[in-house]
Amino acid sequence: MYRTATRYVYGDPTPVRTTEEPLVKPAQDAVVAAAPLPASRVLSSSLLPRLLLAALPVVSLGLLSPVPSLVIAVRRGARADWSAFAAFTAVALAWVMQIALTPEETHGLQFAADLLLLLLSTAGAAVHCLIAWPSAKGTEAAAAAGRAW
Repeated sequence: MYRTATRYVYGDPTPVRTTEEPLVKPAQDAVVAAAPLPASRVLSSSLLPRLLLAALPVVSLGLLSPVPSLVIAVRRGARADWSAFAAFTAVALAWVMQIALTPEETHGLQFAADLLLLLLSTAGAAVHCLIAWPSAKGTEAAAAAGRAW
């Protein structure tokens, strides 16, 4: 389907129709428009920062486990996010105290507590960062509410 224009030639009673440009783009443009985004654009937009922030507690063995929760809490500002930040801070402090107060060779309940605190401060913080990352919907909602990111 084409957009048409009618023009009248002086002295001729019949209109002359001319075509200008198509209303629908050709199929080649549609295929190009439907092509996926390049990997570099996808990684830089949301996945790469999320993965790097989630790797922080694992690489630091839980010592920096509150950092991803702090970043999420600052970005979204919800009470639940601040509660998660407080919980991961408490877990990191409890793990540091557990390391300082327990002997080098532990067995039984002390070992289980150490393992639980280590898992919560590393894997728990990484999973929390991957799951609770602000989505595009959250960004739009916060922008509508007047909060700046």
